[in-house]
Amino acid sequence: MRKFLIGLAVLIVFGGIFYLWLARPDEARLPVEAVMGKSPEILPPRRQVIPTVRIAEPVGWNGGTPVAAPGLRVNAFASGLDHPRWMYRLSNGDVLVAETNSPPREGGGITGWVMKLLMGRAGAGVPSANRITLLRDANRDGVAEARSVLLDGLNSPFGMAVVGDWLYVGNTDALVRYPFRTGQTRITAAPEKIVDLPGGENHWTRNIVASPDGSRIFVAVGSASNIAEKGLEIETNRAAILEVDPATKQFRVFAAGLRNPVGMDWNPISGALWTVVNERDMLGSDLPPDYLAQVEFGGFYGWPYSYWGGYTDARVEPQRPDLLEYSRGPDYALGPHTASLGLNFSDDIRLGGRFNVGAFIGQHGSWNRVPPSGYKVVFVPFGPNGYPLPDSKPIDVLTGFLDEDGDARGRPVGVIGDAGGAMLVADDVSNVIWRVSPAAAQ
Repeated sequence: MRKFLIGLAVLIVFGGIFYLWLARPDEARLPVEAVMGKSPEILPPRRQVIPTVRIAEPVGWNGGTPVAAPGLRVNAFASGLDHPRWMYRLSNGDVLVAETNSPPREGGGITGWVMKLLMGRAGAGVPSANRITLLRDANRDGVAEARSVLLDGLNSPFGMAVVGDWLYVGNTDALVRYPFRTGQTRITAAPEKIVDLPGGENHWTRNIVASPDGSRIFVAVGSASNIAEKGLEIETNRAAILEVDPATKQFRVFAAGLRNPVGMDWNPISGALWTVVNERDMLGSDLPPDYLAQVEFGGFYGWPYSYWGGYTDARVEPQRPDLLEYSRGPDYALGPHTASLGLNFSDDIRLGGRFNVGAFIGQHGSWNRVPPSGYKVVFVPFGPNGYPLPDSKPIDVLTGFLDEDGDARGRPVGVIGDAGGAMLVADDVSNVIWRVSPAAAQ
């Protein structure tokens, strides 16, 4: 018995040491800026058995505000919300905000426990409010003085779009619509389901945008897993952007191989659809970059077999080298693990100067990188050809979301323009919508 106990103790000690060795954080070798732009530096992968976990603890602003770029100013457009993540501006200037969060996660075990722990530490462990709130700034002073619950009882809603007399909502498991007229402050009608969407597992958000003529609704659906480790069957119609025909209630896959596309917007120069995509985990703190990409019909962007336009992920089984020649590369790297979510072009957000032509991107921030990345709103300059400038790097627009101790005062998500062209930023940790405008504006 004594030998057994000694052996057990030795096993526990060495097992603990081995676990700590496996779980040691992978520190970045490159500054995040090196993994940004048209030609990011791509280091060899550092495959991890246990992911690096470095979560910025939410601490709030304590009376402070984010820091706007020189020439800009920031104020609170609305506060006291419940996990605001996404916004949509109506034609009369009213702003809809989805107060929402992940639905309850099924399953337990170590994976479920770890996910709940991570979400809680990141400020995302609260139940979903499951509602859309209408904010109104009638006097156009940059502060919403009126609010009302437009819709409630939803299922982790995210994307919103008005087409004709309908308000479309992307619930986590279905695209639905409601009869709606601009100016309404409450909808009491029952929803009409357009199509079911794959729900459950990872990546619950379902952002939507309408085509310019309103005949189609595009839905961004993230993957159910990191690299299809749970099998490809549960990835059916996921890691993709779907094109929905509301008239027939049918849909098709418009583009695939996009691990977790979220923000989408129409490029005002080319008229093409663009998206921001969250890439895979557990290849180290430097890999791979989240990215901005033009979405082409029938395009395949590599997931899960490859990243950044052709780098093979050796972890994926079975390998599909035949797909590499069909993969379309991303257009612009946004840094590793930045969790780039929001996307809005500068035809809607008009801040002037160096922000005249390009895309604004809300970076929610990393949970698995040392040091942290993201936690800011950036601007990607575009050229007259409708693509990012070749030698450009993202320009900081709104920062200060991380304090000097590395704690999170807030985390930016969706970005849109208000009726006057100022930028609205949803901060789902501090429950505030920030407004950024030119400093000289009255």
